[in-house]
Amino acid sequence: MKKYIRIMLGAKSVYAEQCYKEGFIGADFDIKQDLTNELPDNWRDFNKKFIPVWQDSHPDKKKVAAGLACGMLWTICKGINIGDVIISPDGNGNYYIGEISGNYYYNSVGILPHRRGITWAKNIILKSDVSPELQRSMGSIGTTSEVTKYAEEIERLIGGKPIPTIISTDETVEDPSVFALEKHLEDFLVKNWKQTVLGKDYNIYEEGEFFGQQYQTDTGAIDILAISKDKKTLLVVELKKGRASDNVVGQIQRYMGYVKEELAESYQTVRGVIIALEDDIRIKRALSVTTNIDFYKYQVSFKLYQ
Repeated sequence: MKKYIRIMLGAKSVYAEQCYKEGFIGADFDIKQDLTNELPDNWRDFNKKFIPVWQDSHPDKKKVAAGLACGMLWTICKGINIGDVIISPDGNGNYYIGEISGNYYYNSVGILPHRRGITWAKNIILKSDVSPELQRSMGSIGTTSEVTKYAEEIERLIGGKPIPTIISTDETVEDPSVFALEKHLEDFLVKNWKQTVLGKDYNIYEEGEFFGQQYQTDTGAIDILAISKDKKTLLVVELKKGRASDNVVGQIQRYMGYVKEELAESYQTVRGVIIALEDDIRIKRALSVTTNIDFYKYQVSFKLYQ
């Protein structure tokens, strides 16, 4: 399936214009070697080898940041396929858009040495034409951010069709258009994190350009990875856009196990939170015998107009 990826081309899009003119995307991450023969199909194998390399040059950074850095580098070099769509902020508030046209190559003398060829579209997507929820998703911290869930909107933008307007009836929603449909729950929660009960004790993990949204693990992506304000607890947040079944308990426990074994420092503990529209007797029974997973329900009211 075609993927849609937002990529930052340098801090604050400083290299976006050059990449647009020369037909490539790229990354750096201080890995100073050709990765042509170092890109396994599985990102976990790449991280296992290159996390220590990255940490050697960033001794002051934590394992969470190392995992994010190596994961994003692998995504650009290998995880994005030929034919996938790339959206890059141009540094002026608008967006370049193009299609990946080539495999990885290394340029040791230029900017962003780890590169992929791309065929850029001539037209630029204007920020004023983009819905607030897609803007928010593309504005998230981090070099890469998958926005495939907005594929329909992106295709409409390319075709010049208007986006429906969304109006909230809930005054507690800071940015109602971020919620949109239930599939946008994650972006809504990230945007309104400080206004939630979780935001009182936790911050979404953030260190420089690294951000704990859609953090990859060896059993899937964590929706949100947060850290307590005292830095002693890592929090795994799993979102379900409807009724949660007891299967989600095993899922979040797998993510928590990964965080405990691969990311947590010796002084840190790991907790989990499941957020869903509804629960049932099965998940209540499953959670009754856990001591480190909490359950929350969400409720937002909104209307759609054209």
